[in-house]
Amino acid sequence: MSTDAIVMLKDDHKLILKTFRDFEAAGEAAYKTKGSLVDRIIELLTVHTYIENEVMYPRVRELVPELEDDVLESYEEHHVADVLVMELAGMQPTDERFTAKTTVLIENVRHHIEEEEQEWFPQVREALGRKVLQEIGAEMTQARERAPRRPSQPSALKKAVDAVIA
Repeated sequence: MSTDAIVMLKDDHKLILKTFRDFEAAGEAAYKTKGSLVDRIIELLTVHTYIENEVMYPRVRELVPELEDDVLESYEEHHVADVLVMELAGMQPTDERFTAKTTVLIENVRHHIEEEEQEWFPQVREALGRKVLQEIGAEMTQARERAPRRPSQPSALKKAVDAVIA
């Protein structure tokens, strides 16, 4: 497994996007399947946004100051996803707005992933190089071990509160 930070994040993206496709293919009345998939989406996004917010974004802000605006936009996109994830965590798959809310989450995260992979990551790779990205990746691996898995966990709540008051 690569410790290159960008490779690691792209691997996360692939898993997240596959789970989105599975949700979209589940069928309108597949409540149990959709509920399980949304639980998986919540876990994947909670961990992913945690490692980006705690490691990748601060390091990029520090080392590549010209990407400051991109990093700030990414924090805000994470905040929107966090709010939707928290709301979904308290819903049942049979709730009237469950599928609609999940669809909005999916659309927002797809947009975020596309921007990161097409615009942001190439600039970060060029500016930082392989060695630094491997160092950041090692930090991300450690952060992943302590990352929250549910939005109700204290470290996830702190992240959400910080985003609201920042």
